[in-house]
Amino acid sequence: MYSLRVETEFAAAHFLSHYHGKCEKLHGHNYRVRLWIKSVGLDEGGMAADFSLLKKALKEAVDLLDHTNMNDNDVFKNDPSAERIARFIFEQVTDRLPQLGINIKPSAVDVFETSTSMARYSEEPES
Repeated sequence: MYSLRVETEFAAAHFLSHYHGKCEKLHGHNYRVRLWIKSVGLDEGGMAADFSLLKKALKEAVDLLDHTNMNDNDVFKNDPSAERIARFIFEQVTDRLPQLGINIKPSAVDVFETSTSMARYSEEPES
């Protein structure tokens, strides 16, 4: 099994409506996002997927959130938690990869709000 990872960053604001503490107030983060894919095989060029195409799909997904107040995005139901952001990016990348000729689904998306706080979304059970 091969695992590939690409990453990018974006900046955005949010607040958590159903949280009681300082995160219920509008604030921002410089998010780091990691996209993971797994592949059992390689193409004729010896690659599971082209890194530049993975980066393109990831960048297009995070550009939808970059420099926004994520609470304005209906998909988050006014609570854009790291968990919901990770799922949103996972789904956006999943939709984009086939358009780029990559027929592998992401295995996971990690969203770091800080260097020590991260949420992961995956459709696979963790082992």
